[in-house]
Amino acid sequence: MVPKRLIGLVFAGALAFSAVAAEIVVKLAPPKIVVEKRGNRPSPNHVWIQGYHNWDGQKYVWTAGRWEVPPQGHTKWVAHRWVHKNGGYVLVDGHWQ
Repeated sequence: MVPKRLIGLVFAGALAFSAVAAEIVVKLAPPKIVVEKRGNRPSPNHVWIQGYHNWDGQKYVWTAGRWEVPPQGHTKWVAHRWVHKNGGYVLVDGHWQ
C-alpha cells in the first residue's frame, strides 16, 4: 500500500512541476507598452516596477506598474517582456537582479 501512495505522490509532483514549467505561446503580438504616470516615490528605497501586458487566455490585459522596495541584496528590476518564440510570443517574467 505504501509504495502505491509513494508512486502517486511522485507522479502528482511531476505533473505539478510540468504545469508550472509550461510556456504559453500567444499567436497574437502584444500591444504597445502603456505609458503610465508613476506618482510620487514612497521612499528613496522604492524602485518602479514597469507595468506589462499579461495574457488571460483570450486577450491581453494590462497589469499596472507599482513602486516596490527591492529584496535584500537585489538592486535592479529586470522588466517583464514578451519574446518571439515557437511561432508566437512568450512572456518572460520580470525579476530582481
